[in-house]
Amino acid sequence: MIIDSLLDTDLYKFTMMQVVLHHFPGAQVEYVFRCRTEGVDLAPHAEEIRAGIAELCRLRFRDDELEYLRGLRFMKSDFVDFLGLFQFNEKYIQVKRVADQPGIEISIRGPWLHTILYEIPVLAIVSEVYFRRTQPRPDLAEGRRRLEAKVALVRRLGPELVFKVSDFGTRRRFSRAWHEEIIGTLKREVPARFAGTSNVWLAMKHGVTPLGTMAHEYMQACQALGPRLRDSQIFAFDVWAKEYRGDLGIAIADTYGTDAFLRDFDMYFCKLFDGARHDSGDPFEWGERMIEHYRRNRVDPRTKTLIFSDQLTVPIAIEIARRFQGRALTSFGIGTNLTNDLGYEPINVVIKMTECNGQPVAKVSDAPGKTVSKDPGYLAYLRQVFGLEKTGS
Repeated sequence: MIIDSLLDTDLYKFTMMQVVLHHFPGAQVEYVFRCRTEGVDLAPHAEEIRAGIAELCRLRFRDDELEYLRGLRFMKSDFVDFLGLFQFNEKYIQVKRVADQPGIEISIRGPWLHTILYEIPVLAIVSEVYFRRTQPRPDLAEGRRRLEAKVALVRRLGPELVFKVSDFGTRRRFSRAWHEEIIGTLKREVPARFAGTSNVWLAMKHGVTPLGTMAHEYMQACQALGPRLRDSQIFAFDVWAKEYRGDLGIAIADTYGTDAFLRDFDMYFCKLFDGARHDSGDPFEWGERMIEHYRRNRVDPRTKTLIFSDQLTVPIAIEIARRFQGRALTSFGIGTNLTNDLGYEPINVVIKMTECNGQPVAKVSDAPGKTVSKDPGYLAYLRQVFGLEKTGS
């Protein structure tokens, strides 16, 4: 089996799911799959992908897994009880070949509460099936050499640099086994610099910290769930704070681009949240803007955390850490460059929410290639509402 535990997913899926259970249990959503890598045809692998999803749908949370979740300070007892009843339902997901062209279509449609956990394991299944079929005899020695080079870079850092790295690479990993080797190696070789992993199953198995923030899908859904579109970002932050009461205080900063984020992230949110996460655009420019924004709102940026997670490598993360040393707290989530760096080109696969309660939803990031929308008219309206036409976002 590619996935043999329902914990084999990212922590933020559980933290968002808890918000859904308590605040939006009746929401209906749609997600769509995209492969952004040119020249990759997943159609020959469709049957194996379907088989992996069928295996996923037979899984249930085990007692030890539920007890682990119950031990996380921000997981509420009723939510863990709900997970004890949870099972994926195949009727909410479809995998189809695309007629007369290469590729596959994966669509997920149904109650948000019952579909939110699909994204990460389905992407991991797609990635592992692809590499099983295209690289049946992988060069693990090359992967280990590359990993050792990363470890060596981290080991050479002097004690004066505050630097911690996390694994954020479940969705595009080469394989589950390789992912687990990465976690074991980092824990063994650079324990003081390894903050943890977004993968809850590996965190439990290896005794490291599970990490995560809110994600774009939560912010997007609030476009349909809030009182009005212009206030949807503020609404999302307010509901999150109401649920977690000061815990899990990292805001995602680029659902509508940094300009719109900073307009809404006022003094109240600057003080209420522990920091923000960067996921598109120039990380150095974003960090400088965040520091200046905190200062303008009379908040000491040295008390706030800036999390960087956009296409990072270890050298880039170290460079960012040096730039902001002593000016803000920093943390780094490295994904594909950790879990799928064996000398082969990883496939850039995503599953994004496109609809909530029958209404289109969209993401407009600081990187044009990351903009997500299935409705050009709605996207234009969203840009107008958030003043994005003037900024070029």
